Amino acid sequence: MSASDEMRDRCLKLAIVIVNYRTADLVIDCLASLSVPGTVPHATRIVVVDGCSGDRSAERIVAAIHENGWTNVACLPLGQNGGFAYGNNRGIEYAIMTFGKPEYILLLNPDTIARPGSITRLVEFMETTPEAGIAGSQLEHPDGRRQACAFRFPSIANEFESEARLGPITYLLNRWRIAPEMPKTPSRIDWVSGACMILRTKLLDQLGLLDEGYFLYYEEVDFCMRAAAAGWSCWHVPQSRVIHLVGQATGVTRHVRPSRRPIYWFQSRRRYYLKHRGGSYARLADLAWLGGHLACRLRLLMAGKSANLPPHILQDFLRHAGPFRKA
Repeated sequence: MSASDEMRDRCLKLAIVIVNYRTADLVIDCLASLSVPGTVPHATRIVVVDGCSGDRSAERIVAAIHENGWTNVACLPLGQNGGFAYGNNRGIEYAIMTFGKPEYILLLNPDTIARPGSITRLVEFMETTPEAGIAGSQLEHPDGRRQACAFRFPSIANEFESEARLGPITYLLNRWRIAPEMPKTPSRIDWVSGACMILRTKLLDQLGLLDEGYFLYYEEVDFCMRAAAAGWSCWHVPQSRVIHLVGQATGVTRHVRPSRRPIYWFQSRRRYYLKHRGGSYARLADLAWLGGHLACRLRLLMAGKSANLPPHILQDFLRHAGPFRKA
């Protein structure tokens, strides 16, 4: 290793944290994509956090690290599965303690494949945009079709629009639509998907880590909201392209038939609204969701179409997150 290489390693540019829970095969494929030359900056370290999978995931990942000679990758097995925010926070702490504080932290899902050069481009964007505290890649399917990955903050208007799924309503509420059409140039947005989200460590120094009160879902929305309140901007960077195998890591989102929403999805949604908007706003948002959902069901019923909705979604919403739920 040359003296210049040693100097770059001492000045750690990026730490990548991947949280695994029983998805060892996906993690190994993700690590292989990150090992392609030029995909990540030279001074990069990767921490795979295993959330007490109990299926020998950690052992398999460690074996793959050694077999492939991935010297910049470490595996951190945890004694409990504390959720997405918990796992990422432990990974961030471990990376800083072990490798030193990097300039940037990338939170990356195990069900992602980084296209060549994708993470380097994301870092290069951050380098040239000092006001950006957070940025996200363009997530896409393996065939290149773009996925929604840049969003507006949840609101009463977009709760209704996203559930109603009706053209005229979407047109009227377009300026509040939760997933707007994004240009093919870097653009500011409220929040980006936590499947591939880069954070400036100066932002972490100011705000602290992710809120571990969220087990899964809404933790990235919460963090982006906190960043916005502190004056930092969030960006979507389409030149950084990352394949996202939707739902493979959680099993919640599927292309053919959605799975039943877990209780923690409703709990996280409710926590977000109560924390950032208050109880009255949370109830109005619940009513908006309910009104949009019932409008969607009525439209499908009148059209004689079946609804491709998560099983028991209405009952679960009323039980765990609805406006009539007891505090």
